[in-house]
Amino acid sequence: MERCKRWRGFVSGSGDSTVKFWEFELVSDAQHSQVSKRLGVTHVQTLKLKEEVLCVKYSPNQRLLALSLLDCTVKVFFADTLKFFLSLYGHKLPVMTLDISSDSSLIITGSADKNIKIWGLDYGDCHKSIFGHDDSIMSVQFVPKTHYFFSVSKDKTLKYWDADKFEHITTLQGHHAEVWCLAISPDGDYLATGSHDRSLRLWERTDEPLFVEEEREQEREKEYEESLAQNTERVIPGEVDGEAVKAGKKTMETVKAAERLMEAIDLYKEETTKMEEEGGGHGKVPSSHPILVAYGNITPARYVLEVVKKIRSSELEEALIVLPFSVATEMLTLLNYWLQRGWEVELSCRCLSFLLRIHHNQIVSNQVLVPVIDSLRQHAKTRVHGLRDTIGFNLAGLRFIQNEMEAKQETFFADATEKVKKIRKKQKSVIVQAVK
Repeated sequence: MERCKRWRGFVSGSGDSTVKFWEFELVSDAQHSQVSKRLGVTHVQTLKLKEEVLCVKYSPNQRLLALSLLDCTVKVFFADTLKFFLSLYGHKLPVMTLDISSDSSLIITGSADKNIKIWGLDYGDCHKSIFGHDDSIMSVQFVPKTHYFFSVSKDKTLKYWDADKFEHITTLQGHHAEVWCLAISPDGDYLATGSHDRSLRLWERTDEPLFVEEEREQEREKEYEESLAQNTERVIPGEVDGEAVKAGKKTMETVKAAERLMEAIDLYKEETTKMEEEGGGHGKVPSSHPILVAYGNITPARYVLEVVKKIRSSELEEALIVLPFSVATEMLTLLNYWLQRGWEVELSCRCLSFLLRIHHNQIVSNQVLVPVIDSLRQHAKTRVHGLRDTIGFNLAGLRFIQNEMEAKQETFFADATEKVKKIRKKQKSVIVQAVK
């Protein structure tokens, strides 16, 4: 239903494929009053169409009447003669809502196909088609005396647009269910929305500046976080991974782990610089930083190692691959320091092997890293050989204990050994019979 300002009445569209025009008038009603009249409406005209009517709208200059039909089109008629003027084609699903700008130059349509289309009323040309929402668009409306407009949808959001630049300005969230309708105050300072969550929300325009670039950045960050939470990664068109690689996927936890590691390395650099100024270097100089104090007044290098140890083994490589090369070089220096002191040799060697593999080209072309890599080669080799010797010593000790227990006629290993011998003997006999 749409009120007409040119004459005292309104127009309504129906599923019976008709548009009816009504006029206000004062009528006598004996049941209401014997001396005064009450306000009533009288049907004055009917426009018949071939399709069901979904919505109607007068242009602000009262020259045109726009009708949305079930056949996914919008038909525009002259308001005075009801002669056909324009037909707007383009939507794939019925147009649920439409509105006309205050200067009667633009018409916007919102459809169940999730698209918003901006049309010119002079020739009916489509200026822009915008994928506006993630669900059916239920209402659109221009801000008075501007070409800015709002749209609401079943996706629970309210969006603000610029019809001249075809630009999405911001998204307002607050409803918990489908948003069905909206209304804007004549001065454009207030906006009301109604939702399926049984609430009406009143929005007020503020004087706080709004920067479109910041809004887009926040949207990209939100999409990125959602994609990480859903374990979805964008695939680059045309890129094919022809090699079998280790299973792994970037998640929110790996990104957070990388961020914690970079923060720890930044703290290490700051505290090391402070110690060098005081003549401390890597020595165990007490630090006033509260984080290091909380960890028992450990050195900055030891703190970074504690952060690495807290990263899950399955997420370690994905966290390291996020590190930029500048941070990776600091990580190599730290690994060299840890290996010199024999701290977590296995973990350090794993990190070292992965960083060398993913940054190989940049490392070999960087002359500054040559002394660090040479030192890493020597210390890593020494520590790995030490681990190998320790493992060999432990295995030899276990074999000695086994022999001692068997010598004392302990059955701890004897039963298992006897079973294995019987199985092998049986297998040999089966093979010999098959050959014969």
